[in-house]
Amino acid sequence: MSVLKIGIVEDELVIARTILSTLGELGYSYCGPAISYTEAIEMLDDDKPDLLLLDIQLSGKKDGIDLAKKINEFYQIPFIFLTANSDAETIDRAKKVKPHAYIVKPFTKEELFAAIEIAFSNFTGNLSNTKTEQAASYSSKGYMFVRDGYVFRKIFFNELLYMESDANYVTLHLRSQKTVMVRSTLNDFIGQMGEKSFIRVHRSYSVNINLIDDIFPTEISVAGVKIPIGRSFRDNLFKALGIKED
Repeated sequence: MSVLKIGIVEDELVIARTILSTLGELGYSYCGPAISYTEAIEMLDDDKPDLLLLDIQLSGKKDGIDLAKKINEFYQIPFIFLTANSDAETIDRAKKVKPHAYIVKPFTKEELFAAIEIAFSNFTGNLSNTKTEQAASYSSKGYMFVRDGYVFRKIFFNELLYMESDANYVTLHLRSQKTVMVRSTLNDFIGQMGEKSFIRVHRSYSVNINLIDDIFPTEISVAGVKIPIGRSFRDNLFKALGIKED
């Protein structure tokens, strides 16, 4: 499993440095700290963290709860509130944006570790259930919408040549020669599509079997692009294509 990248949104730099140090000790990757709503949005767009540690009190007019609303609307990642505020009013505001955990400062390394692991596990579990339900709908329609920055782009499956994986991101290669990058693992994205026309041919590639032109001993050709065939994927590929090797 890839190391989680944790984003820190904290306007008190002394506390932010402590959090960064703790995350390093726990073996996480991290980015930030962002000290304001605007900086946090830039971090989300540029660094693409897997999970956000979010202080409620931030520099500027908009606070962490405002940022949480934005995350829920445009970013598909879990977030944990880290705050010194535990009064009823603050907690009531926080509940409305559905944080994946709420930690009151000061906290221990063990508390932070437990909150991160449980929050991310619960988030990905719920996301998998939602994707399973969506997959049947996507498959019957023959298309799906994927997020590309602030835009949701319509991707027709018969226009999708192949998918290329890089850790937690998948690049979609289209017939138009355009590419769209999606935040997902390759297995998760294929499962989300629910489309049987796509098959893994390599740990980093999945192709549209209807658009394969030629098959060579160690690679295939899709619209003139050569894609390697992994040894462990060769048998499934040939079975899906109805090819019997003598």
